Amino acid sequence: MVRFTKMEGLGNDYIYINNLGLEVSEDRLPALSVAVAERHFGVGSDGLIVILPPSTPDHDFRFRMFNADGSEGEMCGNGIRCFARYCYDRGLTTKTRFPVETLAGTIIPEILLGDAQQVVGVRVDMGMPRLKRSLIPMAGDEAETVINHPIEIAGTTYKVTAVSMGNPHVMVYVDDVDAVDLAAVGPQLERHPLFPRRTNVHFVQVLGPAELKMRTWERGSGITLACGTGASAVLVASHLLGHAGRKALIHLPGGDLTIEWDEASGHVFKTGPATYVCDGEFLKPF
Repeated sequence: MVRFTKMEGLGNDYIYINNLGLEVSEDRLPALSVAVAERHFGVGSDGLIVILPPSTPDHDFRFRMFNADGSEGEMCGNGIRCFARYCYDRGLTTKTRFPVETLAGTIIPEILLGDAQQVVGVRVDMGMPRLKRSLIPMAGDEAETVINHPIEIAGTTYKVTAVSMGNPHVMVYVDDVDAVDLAAVGPQLERHPLFPRRTNVHFVQVLGPAELKMRTWERGSGITLACGTGASAVLVASHLLGHAGRKALIHLPGGDLTIEWDEASGHVFKTGPATYVCDGEFLKPF
């Protein structure tokens, strides 16, 4: 039996487990993710996010996330907001701002409180974007940035701009994101040989200098309603391409995020909701 909480950020839904006591051995987490994520025989989610003790004293918690196929991701922007709210609401910390250890580096979420001291959202310091090929990672000249690089798939050429937010993202700009056959194109870009660790794929429509619309094919999970690291990467790419300023409202199928690329620090900040769905006990073997 595994006690869990299901949460969602703009429809990007994950199963959360408090594993500070290491009730589930870490080598079993990929299998647990596959079992709980299955939407007919499990709970149903985009994957699993786990709260763990930090491995270094300068962090308060350690964050691990697994996709629906059991593969591990470096970070999840929507997931870290829910992670932070869970830690605060469930009394694991009294801090409203705290450092979290992730495979993408240190991420610092900040709990936003309303007049009645209730959680009204979470703002996350996502750190600095990585722009060089070697840091995406993407094959080719290691020191090169990837702006409008042509990739041909099934006779169609897609111009991709690549950004890492600790995990890899490629952006393709189109006139109408709703017209894209994401289920067909997404997996082919995700698994293109240029990306040794695969990549998240985002199609982006520019609505204005402070307003963007996006759809996502998420590495290891497929079409998702939102991607927080992806929205961060979209804002960075859009600014580099001259499509947007340093702050924009980004529309995702599951809702909206406000993303800002701070010029002084070089860090990207993301603000959005974190919502509970249910608590439960997972009883099936995995």
